[in-house]
Amino acid sequence: MTPGTRDLLSARQLHVTFPGRGGRPDAKGVDGVDLDVESGEILALVGESGCGKTTLARSLLGLEKPSGGEVSYDGSSLAYDTRSLRSYRRRVQLVMQDPSGALNPRHSVYESVAEGLRIHRVVDAKRTAGEQVTETELVSRALSQAGLRPPERFFLNYPHELSGGQRQRVVIAGALAVEPEVIVADEPVSSLDASIRGEILALLLKLRDELGLSVLVVTHDLGLAWNIADRIAVMYLGRIVEVGTTEEVLSSPRHPYTRALLSVVPEIDQIEPIVLHGETPDPTRMPSGCRFHPRCPALLDGTAAEAGIEADCTSRQLPVLTAGGDHRAACWLPGRL
Repeated sequence: MTPGTRDLLSARQLHVTFPGRGGRPDAKGVDGVDLDVESGEILALVGESGCGKTTLARSLLGLEKPSGGEVSYDGSSLAYDTRSLRSYRRRVQLVMQDPSGALNPRHSVYESVAEGLRIHRVVDAKRTAGEQVTETELVSRALSQAGLRPPERFFLNYPHELSGGQRQRVVIAGALAVEPEVIVADEPVSSLDASIRGEILALLLKLRDELGLSVLVVTHDLGLAWNIADRIAVMYLGRIVEVGTTEEVLSSPRHPYTRALLSVVPEIDQIEPIVLHGETPDPTRMPSGCRFHPRCPALLDGTAAEAGIEADCTSRQLPVLTAGGDHRAACWLPGRL
């Protein structure tokens, strides 16, 4: 953990299993994950589609109840009763991938941002605490923080009247209105034009710096993580396979899967393109040993055999990476675990 910070949102030995249907075995969406989101940091959770990162994010949001392990917030385990979840979701807010789908087309910008304030009764809580504030003031402040200025200009607009970037800013404003400590952003710029992506990423950095927000960015794009994240956690088939600071992970990747992801990032040219053969394995039938071994270039090109760890790769199960601040990878290559 970085000096002066604290682990704000954590998962310990987290499992999420989806029951099989028609006699099929259960699918392991998240299969033993330890992860910490520190106060005031941007953590990028990176991996291919289907690796479990969205399921993990939903569990951290309290939207998916784990089948094992626990989620904790500021040192306290998350409870799943209605009252506890309502309080928790004011502190941990979601920014969805598609702003067009996240916004009700029949609600004005004002109504969209005010909705969370009303659900969580923020104005009443502030007045009880002695702070005299109106709903309009809180909506205006949130829109301003999200970069929509002057805010009053947008009050009566509807989603179809806004650009894609403006709609995403409205979604972010809706999250900011309830004054959360953590934002979970699921592919926050994937639906936006390239010219707008940089603006939204810069906004997230600004919110981290000015408001002290913690941000968990869920993405398949290591290039995005390069530009925004303080730390990176790489996920494959339900588990974290590498974690460390952005500089450590991107300049010296320790896991073959991370190297493969990095090799196709245009900003990074020191790694030759690596083609992964085959598809991600079925989560109902996890491979023995290292779950990446059926696609691992180090196993296929003989590197693992030369290192004398080929049998470990194919038959010896790797332990779950513990949560911590150092650079770690789940790999049997010597000196890599």
